[in-house]
Amino acid sequence: MTVKEIADFLKGELIGDGDATIKGLAGIKEAGKGELTFLANPRYNQLLAQTRASAVITSKDIKEARLPLICVDNPSVAFTKIVSKFHASKQVHPKGIHPAAIIAANAKLGNNVSLGAYVVVEENALIGDNSVIYPGCFIGRNVRIGRDVLIYANVSIREEVIIGERVVIQSGSVIGSDGFGFITEGSRHQRIPQIGTVLIEDDVEIGANVTIDRARFDKTIIGKGTKIDNLVHIAHNVIIGENCFIIAQVGISGSSVIGNNVTIAGQAGLAGHLSIGDNSIVAGRAGVTKSVPQNTVVSGFPARTHSIAKRIHACIQNLPRLYKKVEEIKDKIEELGKNK
Repeated sequence: MTVKEIADFLKGELIGDGDATIKGLAGIKEAGKGELTFLANPRYNQLLAQTRASAVITSKDIKEARLPLICVDNPSVAFTKIVSKFHASKQVHPKGIHPAAIIAANAKLGNNVSLGAYVVVEENALIGDNSVIYPGCFIGRNVRIGRDVLIYANVSIREEVIIGERVVIQSGSVIGSDGFGFITEGSRHQRIPQIGTVLIEDDVEIGANVTIDRARFDKTIIGKGTKIDNLVHIAHNVIIGENCFIIAQVGISGSSVIGNNVTIAGQAGLAGHLSIGDNSIVAGRAGVTKSVPQNTVVSGFPARTHSIAKRIHACIQNLPRLYKKVEEIKDKIEELGKNK
């Protein structure tokens, strides 16, 4: 595509020569001749003078540069659209039903479903139109999978789980494993049956090696549009709202309720039976032991409102200096006592 064709596709304003041909995409530091890049953060505007790219997607605040510009409202979103367009033809998913797939006689497959080698589909499972399931996946009995779902290799989806449309699940994830429920009788830990299920709503994306436990009685729910990073654990009966970001290595304990548009950053941990209000942010490595109101940012352990947590952290940083000061005062007091 030429620079002008890309500008037309993005409905952006072209500044400079639009005849150059774009053959690839790259970051602004790595891009070379024939490649398109983008600049979204004004802190890096100086890189416009350094990049070797043939054109840059940038914001409408920038009006001139030594190379062609495509000015748009949101450069990150625009570049994402171009990446999808450039690489759509490069992503080749399995087609058709592999002879080594094992499918129960009463399982139902929609139109254009693709199953890789050694996929197991158990009794009464339903897989919607145009869904693709990579090799080595397990689809349990009575599972319901919607249209246009993409499941990568070695994913296990256990019995009764419901998955909506346009869901993406990366390799190694387990959906519907038993919740961690035990009751202690004497010296023995007796397992509590987990007879609920998991509901994954439309447009959810689940990273690699994520575990989402089934509910004890009802449903563990992941709301529409939520994106879950790798190595996240979501316990039984958790309810996560719509359009949330759950970042790597987060652990959410049982029966917690997460609102809409919530971000939980990496390695944060949530105790059970809590609620996190809409539009809230839990900072990385926070330990949440109490419920969080909506529109709130919390950090630290135990998690507190971010402004308070920063003051506490600042005080902790000053402890060596304060300790030294106290020792000096102590010495002076002792010296005064000797001089009496």
